[in-house]
Amino acid sequence: VQLQASGGGLVQAGGSLRLSCAASGRIASNYDMGWFRQAPGKEREFVAVIRWSSGYTNFADSVKGRFIISRDNAKNTVYLQMNSLKPEDTAVYYCAARPAGYVIRTTDHEYTSWGQGTLVTVSS
Repeated sequence: VQLQASGGGLVQAGGSLRLSCAASGRIASNYDMGWFRQAPGKEREFVAVIRWSSGYTNFADSVKGRFIISRDNAKNTVYLQMNSLKPEDTAVYYCAARPAGYVIRTTDHEYTSWGQGTLVTVSS
């Protein structure tokens, strides 16, 4: 599975951005698609995940209620709608994929395919 992330940019605090992650190759319906982010000087952290087959979602507490993850089956694309952005959301955002297991995973080392990252900068 190859992943291509896009949609990052510069936005003011309180604004919105939508990230896209286009998947090519063999995307089976039993995949989990995740978004992670890495801020300068910090470790990469989980943001959100969606189970492709069911649409089940899970979010980090820091983004719950502000971010929405969704998928478009026809386009093989996962989206991360980010609203009410804060300066602390500034990071490089990565999309990732893994074959779905019994439990939805939120740790980055569990994911086997990664996109190249897209930078989101939120100014105060």
